[in-house]
Amino acid sequence: MYALKHPTKERGMTLIEVLLAIVIFAIGLLGVAALQVAGLRYTKGSQNRSLAIIQAENITERMRANPAAVADGKYVTPDVSETLPDCLTTECTPAQMAEYDLATWLSDTRQALGAKRYDGALNTDSNVNATVCIDSTPEDGTNGTWACDGNGNIYAIKIEWLERTTSREGKLADNYSSSGSASSVEGFVVNRFVLRFVP
Repeated sequence: MYALKHPTKERGMTLIEVLLAIVIFAIGLLGVAALQVAGLRYTKGSQNRSLAIIQAENITERMRANPAAVADGKYVTPDVSETLPDCLTTECTPAQMAEYDLATWLSDTRQALGAKRYDGALNTDSNVNATVCIDSTPEDGTNGTWACDGNGNIYAIKIEWLERTTSREGKLADNYSSSGSASSVEGFVVNRFVLRFVP
């Protein structure tokens, strides 16, 4: 005769297996979180570059609308007066319009790429800088030094702004842009956009 075997009771997962599953799941969640942070950083960098392009095109359109001031070189070396003329409400000369254009354009660029102002005054954020100059070699220059040589007839519109980098300690250039260079602000690099322009 055969002996009857009692069915063995099913046992659940052991505690070690549960802990191992939790650890694997946590590592996966950390990876997803890191992807989210990287995605936000790349999105912000792309947004900044788009804003720099828009601002560069903004000043080119202002220059095209004021050819007399461009011909006189007023967009390169504007005569800065004590008070900025309000060319929206009063009639301005081409030179005054160039001064107004450059001042409001620089303020708008700083507003777009730097710290925001909500009081209606011109933005003076020193972490964002921009210039219009004549330069035969527009890609040269370093942080804060435009290196405009004044040669030729090609204008260079140069915009610099701070952008967060992947490395906070060493202030290293970011790894998704060749334009980044070390900045004096911890955790940020200076990015530069240059547009060549013939009016």
